[in-house]
Amino acid sequence: MLSFETCNAARLRRDAAFDGRFFTAVRTTRIYCRPVCPVKQPLTRNVSYFPTAVAAERAGYRPCLRCRPETAPFCPAWNGTRTTVARAMKLIEDGALDDGSVAALAARLGVSPRHLARLFEQHVGASPLQTAQTARLQRAKRLLDSTGDSMTEIAFRAGFGSLRRFNAAFRALYGRAPSELRTRRKSPQAVRHPAGGPGAVLHV
Repeated sequence: MLSFETCNAARLRRDAAFDGRFFTAVRTTRIYCRPVCPVKQPLTRNVSYFPTAVAAERAGYRPCLRCRPETAPFCPAWNGTRTTVARAMKLIEDGALDDGSVAALAARLGVSPRHLARLFEQHVGASPLQTAQTARLQRAKRLLDSTGDSMTEIAFRAGFGSLRRFNAAFRALYGRAPSELRTRRKSPQAVRHPAGGPGAVLHV
């Protein structure tokens, strides 16, 4: 994880070179954002930084609906370093834990499930199963924003075993049903900021 000072400086200048390398969590709104988020900057005393989206979600933060963390470039741990974690992340992104087990994933990587869990805690800040849940939700959010597929189609394409599980996971993270976000996206009065309240536009 980058230092607080490095992350803070990158956030304040909205440095695209750091997009996907960390996420900014705002304690007053319980929202997490990409460093390039266009919303007015929160006060430094109110922010924390996480190395991955799943780590921010594990800490109780919701994705920003303005900068859409699910569309951030993958950090180096996801897209090219030759490490066990990078291989595991790629397999998870491809759906290895949608139907399979952590033990089976660990066996494919040649490590024990316990060692894999330790590596994820160290490098990702969350367990493989938590990472897989975030990957499914991110796939679903991208499909929700970019296709006209039904909710059932999106749920299964994203890797959820049922529409009920999809709806429950989505509501737990975003605080609303997926159909509500699609309605807001189509509405001319689209949501201005994810903090939730009418007219809420600032991180403070």
